[in-house]
Amino acid sequence: MLVQRPSQAEDSAWDQKEMSLTEHLRELRKRLLISVATVFTIAIVMFWPSQFIIRWLTETYFRGVKLHAFSPADVIFVEFKFSIYAAILIGLPVLLYQAWMFVVPAVHPRTRRLVYVYVSPSIVLAAAGIAFAHFLVLPRIVHTLLALTTQLASPTFGIESTLNFIMIVFLAFALIFQTPIVMVALARIGLINSRMLRAYRKYALFGFFAFGAIVAPDGNPITMAMMAGPMYVLYEVGIWIIALLEKSWRATPPAY
Repeated sequence: MLVQRPSQAEDSAWDQKEMSLTEHLRELRKRLLISVATVFTIAIVMFWPSQFIIRWLTETYFRGVKLHAFSPADVIFVEFKFSIYAAILIGLPVLLYQAWMFVVPAVHPRTRRLVYVYVSPSIVLAAAGIAFAHFLVLPRIVHTLLALTTQLASPTFGIESTLNFIMIVFLAFALIFQTPIVMVALARIGLINSRMLRAYRKYALFGFFAFGAIVAPDGNPITMAMMAGPMYVLYEVGIWIIALLEKSWRATPPAY
C-alpha cells in the first residue's frame, strides 16, 4: 500500500480558494486598513522621540556641523517623515504578514514553505547591511564629503536633505545585503545555478565595482571598494549556499 508523506498529501490536497471579485476587494480593503492603522499608530508613538533620534543620527555622522531649517515647517516635516520611516520599519512584520495573508490562498504549499525559509535570513541580512552602513560606510562617506566641501565652501546642510541622505544609505545597504537571498531564490526556480555563477564571477566583480563607482557619492576609490566589496563577498556566499543546496533540490523540484 502506498503511503503519502505529509508534504505529498498536502500537495495533492491543495486547491486554490475561489473568491469572487467582491470578496477579493473586501479582503484587500481589510488588509490595507490593518496596515495603514498599524503605520499610523506607530508613527504617532514615534513622533515625540523622533526629535532625539534625529539629533543622535545627525550628531553621530555630522558632528560639528550645524544643520539648518530653510522654512518654519522644516523641522516638523522632518520629524513627521522620520516617524513614518520608523513606523514602516517597526511595523514591517505586520505589513508583510498582511500582504502574505492576502496572497497565500493562491500559493502552493511548497512555495509557502520556501517563503517561510527565506524570511528570517532576509531580516538578518537587512540588519547586517544597516549595521555595516552605520559603522563603516557612512562615517567614511561623510568624512570625505565634508573634506571636499570645506575646500570650497562652508558646510551649510539642510536638516531634511541630511536625514534623507542617511536613510537612503541605510536602505541601499539593507537591499545590497539581500544578494544571497535573491540568488538562492533565482537558483531555486532554475534561472541560475552555481556553475553559471562561477563562470560569470569576473563579470560580476567588474559590475559591482562599476556600480560602486556610480553610486559612491564622493568618487573616492576606498568608498567604491566599500560599496562593491560586500556585494562581491555576498555573491561568493550565494554561490557557496546554492552549491550546497542543489543536490537536495534535484530530489524535490519546486512546485508553483
